[in-house]
Amino acid sequence: MLLLSAENIEKNFGERVLFSNLSIGLSTGDKAALIAPNGTGKTSLLKILAGKDQPEKGSVVYAQDLRISLLDQEPEFNSSVSIKEQINQASTRITRIISNYNHAVAIHGKIPNASNQSKLNEAIAAMDISEAWDYERKLSEMLNRFAIVNLDQKIATLSGGQRKRLALALTLIDKPDILLLDEPTNHLDIDMIEWLESYLSHSKQSFLMVTHDRYFLDNACNIIFELEDKTIYTHEGNYELFLRNKAAREKAEDAEIQKARSYVRNELDWMRRMPKARTTKAKSRIDNFHEVLKKASSQKENLELKLEINMKRMGGKVLEIKNMSKSYAGKEIIKDFSYKFNKGERIGIIGANGSGKSTFLNLISGRIEADKGEKEIGETIVMSYYRQEGIEFDESKKVIEVLTDIAEVIETKKGNILSASQFLQHFMFPPKVQHQAVAKLSGGEKRRLYLLTILIRNPNFLILDEPTNDLDLLSLQKLEDFLLNFGGCLIIVSHDRFFLDKLCDHLFIFEEKAVIKDFYGSYTVYKDEKNQELALERNSKKEKTKSIQAEAKQVPKVKKGLSFKEKREFEDLENEIPALESEKDELEKLLNSGNSDYQELQKLSDRISKLMLIIDEKEQRWLELDELNQ
Repeated sequence: MLLLSAENIEKNFGERVLFSNLSIGLSTGDKAALIAPNGTGKTSLLKILAGKDQPEKGSVVYAQDLRISLLDQEPEFNSSVSIKEQINQASTRITRIISNYNHAVAIHGKIPNASNQSKLNEAIAAMDISEAWDYERKLSEMLNRFAIVNLDQKIATLSGGQRKRLALALTLIDKPDILLLDEPTNHLDIDMIEWLESYLSHSKQSFLMVTHDRYFLDNACNIIFELEDKTIYTHEGNYELFLRNKAAREKAEDAEIQKARSYVRNELDWMRRMPKARTTKAKSRIDNFHEVLKKASSQKENLELKLEINMKRMGGKVLEIKNMSKSYAGKEIIKDFSYKFNKGERIGIIGANGSGKSTFLNLISGRIEADKGEKEIGETIVMSYYRQEGIEFDESKKVIEVLTDIAEVIETKKGNILSASQFLQHFMFPPKVQHQAVAKLSGGEKRRLYLLTILIRNPNFLILDEPTNDLDLLSLQKLEDFLLNFGGCLIIVSHDRFFLDKLCDHLFIFEEKAVIKDFYGSYTVYKDEKNQELALERNSKKEKTKSIQAEAKQVPKVKKGLSFKEKREFEDLENEIPALESEKDELEKLLNSGNSDYQELQKLSDRISKLMLIIDEKEQRWLELDELNQ
């Protein structure tokens, strides 16, 4: 079933046309991604599809009663309220269903007629279909999943990452028909990303996302929309199939261009001899010649990043850390860490948000001091640090001025001299863009420019904190090519698993209690080993459980290991829980019967809520006693 269809839409950005005559559709079951270079209107397209923006031309048609949620790349909240207040103020589909139910209960209590009873029945049905009875519990679980735990914290004090995670949690819990997600993996740690990947893969929701996470594209998507040259190309399948299809299309296009050029060469002599068309056939041939000439003259702009900087020479000593420790507000972040870095090392850093990764980078780069420990840096080391939060540009400056303020020229490995303009062009900033104000750049283009200000300093020890955020796939691939040829030491903090696998063969894993685990191998190898360990642990528990159950069958005596009081409690719980479940079922039947007045409905609803809590508590206690009883 077609859920939405956009036909021949056009969107401008100032005087620039982002896209025109663009058509795209989403159907039930589509798990789609939109791939396009930065600055081509990906975010604008998502907002148009969500109804948050209007195109200059064209239209978007939606299926009846379609529910759409848009996750913005930079979510906006009321900064003056707390997280709890923001949640209460948020008008989501589920909260509207709950509000409608409460209103229906209140109206029916005041005027218990057939019409109000019908409305109440509809509200109850909507609560059932949406599974909204335990909404608060599900919301709490979702918030905890994204590390949103202090609901009294003011929105104004949240970091950009915390705001993004809060917006993502509220978007997912609303369960719309279509999710429109703009870079949903930014600011998530790897565990969160893998959970989100699994959640979306197995959910019934359709989605369209903008992301540069290639493993996510491979594992969660079944359709890729490629926006190139203001045209949408549709690729059925995941990212791997998209790459094959794209390569085949570009090869076919190149072949057409070569064929057209051959035709033009053959026709050129005739054109010179026949400047005037005297017949209809000749006119047609001339018109065809000009059409083919246009095709033969076409050439895609291919501004590739091919940077081979003449890196500063490294001496024998690189960087040595001895027993480094750091605490904040009495909490240990890093404890007694020691390591000696060698030439050419490529280390990836992973760990949960807040585990100390950025603190570690600030320590080794000298931005902050350790509480104790020593750090020795070699005399020849030139360290550059690309920080996640970026820098604040003077947005009135031209793009080229940002670089010339640092260096007018740069020397390549082969001894050639590149001007700042040539260097920018290597990094996909064409001359026209170089002379624009920084304010006109997209978010991704600004991050790419910031990265360039780091690389132009000729470092031989490069630290990158989440360098992939907001970069499009082309920029990402070119950055990877450069880093593969980088001969110095490289430290990368990233949630991009593909990026880590391609560039790092050694990991620092930030675990609990300020422990940093040293692992030699790629992220995929580490994840596979971790999964194997978890599987062995689960199997061990299962075997232990089977063994205990077998022993229990052979020895009929029960309650071993429990005190007399605990035995009585265990026996009582085995009778109480089914009785409470039965009571809850009966009350739900009464609630749905439509034969109760307002006050009775309110009592029933309150009692059901209390029963659910009581049952959860008693089941938890039963499990604890059952484990002691084994």
